[in-house]
Amino acid sequence: MKLIMRKASVRWSGGGNGCSRGVSTESSVLNQTHYSSGVSPKEDAGTNPVELIAAAHAASFSLALWKELGLADSVAVNILTTSTVTLERLAAGWTIMNMHLDVIARLPKVTQSGFIDATVRAKTNCLVSRLVRANMSMNAKLEN
Repeated sequence: MKLIMRKASVRWSGGGNGCSRGVSTESSVLNQTHYSSGVSPKEDAGTNPVELIAAAHAASFSLALWKELGLADSVAVNILTTSTVTLERLAAGWTIMNMHLDVIARLPKVTQSGFIDATVRAKTNCLVSRLVRANMSMNAKLEN
């Protein structure tokens, strides 16, 4: 059995409003990148954990779709995936309630039904989709 491990770290310094927060990834794509402690984009500049989950979901789904299309000998000219994470403030605090994918693709020689089948398989096989237990929906559009 082969295991793959990837790492990310957060450096949190100080307290209250004057604290410093930076997230870094093993790949160094993020290197002490400031992130917000809240979920509201109005709170302060920088990304936040919810936005990072949405980014990971869109990226993971796009990779899964590319793989599914490759298995069907289709070449993806363009795939645009947007992941929207919906939160609700419950008694326990902010909770991810839903994740929604919007997918638009330009694919030569792919039928609408073939595209929908590939997106459903990709949604099922997507690494992040399998991890997340929230309700997840999707819209998929094939452009000509």
